[in-house]
Amino acid sequence: MNILISKTVIAEKKRNRTPITMLTAYDYSMAKLLDENEIDMLLVGDSLGNVMLGYDSTLPVTMEDMIHHTKTVTRAAKRALVVADMPFLSYQVSIEDAVKNAGRLMKESGAHAVKLEGGSEMADTIRAICRAGIPVVGHIGLTPQSIHQLGGFKVQGKESSAAQKLLDDAKALEEAGAFVIVLECVPAKLAAKVTASLKSAATIGIGAGADCDGQVLVINDLLGMNKDFKPKFVKRFADLHTIISAAVQEYKQDVEARTFPAPEHGFTIADAVLDKLY
Repeated sequence: MNILISKTVIAEKKRNRTPITMLTAYDYSMAKLLDENEIDMLLVGDSLGNVMLGYDSTLPVTMEDMIHHTKTVTRAAKRALVVADMPFLSYQVSIEDAVKNAGRLMKESGAHAVKLEGGSEMADTIRAICRAGIPVVGHIGLTPQSIHQLGGFKVQGKESSAAQKLLDDAKALEEAGAFVIVLECVPAKLAAKVTASLKSAATIGIGAGADCDGQVLVINDLLGMNKDFKPKFVKRFADLHTIISAAVQEYKQDVEARTFPAPEHGFTIADAVLDKLY
């Protein structure tokens, strides 16, 4: 394994209160760019179902989809720790299935860790996967694979009982062996309390405030690739939708006007060669 960021480095960053950076990546070119810019962790999320495959949820994503996309990311990663999501129903049916599928995802994709959703009900599963030598990232709060059960995309943990459960879930996942826990759509003060309560597991927030140990965003959201989609917790650091649209329109106009390709974009051949053709 040639990466520079490891579980040990992540744990050290938590101890030193050094913020951890994580972004999603779904292909070689983007993963290479993020890795060159020293992002600590690359998440091959099952969000690729929405972002790359055009589904309206993460539920249709298969193990084959995850392996295919994670392979491209691990080929690019020379520094970052690559985390691959376990897709829906690859770990919920039985602990035995979960261990086998986690092992397959690691073995066939080259991922450095797997991520799965769920709270204390997943503790025994996480414990078994860790026992097999596979690093695990947990995910609580808004868990997209359970979106229908949660009743939609809503902030989680706002009521006292729900907040207590989230705190208890985080502690259970840490005790089971998860070295990172993603907190999604959780009130900032609650996320701060969860973060402070964990001794070893680092928290990575998405819509969970600035006091988590690190942050993650979907790269397409960060870059402003989709002008019609902007969750409250997303900051657009660029507007690539506008930039790319302008470039494509210019290309279209140049082709239709026959100004592209210009002579400098082509290759020459001697007239004497052409004169010999019949």
